[in-house]
Amino acid sequence: MVAAVLLAGAVGIGLGGLMVGSAPFTLQEVLGVLTGAGTPAQELVLLEFRAPRVVAGLAVGASLGLAGALTQTFARNPLATPDILGVTSGAALGAVAAICLGGGIYAVGVPLLALGLPATAAVGGLVTAALVYGLSWRHGIDSYRLILIGIGVTAALSGVTSYLIAQAKITDAQAAAQWLVGNLSGVSWASVWPVVAVLAVVAPVAAFQTRNLSAGQLGDELAVGLGVPLGRHRLIVIACAVLATAAAVSASGPVEFAAFVSPQIGLRLARSARPPLAASALVGAVLVAGADLLVRGVLPGERPVGIITAMVGAPYLIWLLTRRRGKGEEL
Repeated sequence: MVAAVLLAGAVGIGLGGLMVGSAPFTLQEVLGVLTGAGTPAQELVLLEFRAPRVVAGLAVGASLGLAGALTQTFARNPLATPDILGVTSGAALGAVAAICLGGGIYAVGVPLLALGLPATAAVGGLVTAALVYGLSWRHGIDSYRLILIGIGVTAALSGVTSYLIAQAKITDAQAAAQWLVGNLSGVSWASVWPVVAVLAVVAPVAAFQTRNLSAGQLGDELAVGLGVPLGRHRLIVIACAVLATAAAVSASGPVEFAAFVSPQIGLRLARSARPPLAASALVGAVLVAGADLLVRGVLPGERPVGIITAMVGAPYLIWLLTRRRGKGEEL
């Protein structure tokens, strides 16, 4: 029921995103274009200019929501998100390196934009995840150790990213700086399709890990006793989270706090024991696409979507860190 309501909300926001713009369209006109009954001018505006941005918002949000649910469940801690564990920073470093060292996001051309940024972002995210996981391992994974090491690695990678921007050409530096805020403006189908493709592959694989994720909430020893292949399970979960994060970051830049907030909202809506994967992905889609619709249709002057998600996520993070913890309660 919750997933159905969220799906309807995502569809509604998507239609709203197609309607809003410098040349507003009615719902009837949008539906006409989608069913092949629109004029050539309407098809050009909706299908080539607005649709990539709308689809990107939904796909990026769903990818980040799914990745956040996987990492929070894996570490049994709501603070363990790709943002905090360094995966987002690693993916961002890889993509910024492609922008600053590869001639800029607009100069690299469509083939490199479609393949280069996702590939370098994925490599950066995977290497960072392996580094954080390796440094955190001490006869098992402690969630607080994992988070603290992730914060340290994030700070180091952010420094390297800033160095690359400072040494880059002014045009490349401007493109990278704008991209790092989390921005969906100027998104084309070439950068959208990799996110959709990765999400289509990662989501079913992650769904097959639902039982193991639930068993893992009981602790490593009980999970092994229940027949969970812990090593392989962790590898699959981490790979899915990293690939989903890297794909999202390569298309829109780091959309702050989307992966952090979405699973927690999904958890409370579904009233489940752990962040539900489907609900978390749909909340992420609604959050990011809704934030983009807000900056395009309501706020004066277009703003990066990452600013809105940060305004939502940062207060929640502060509350989570400062709330009173009862006996035996973990963050």
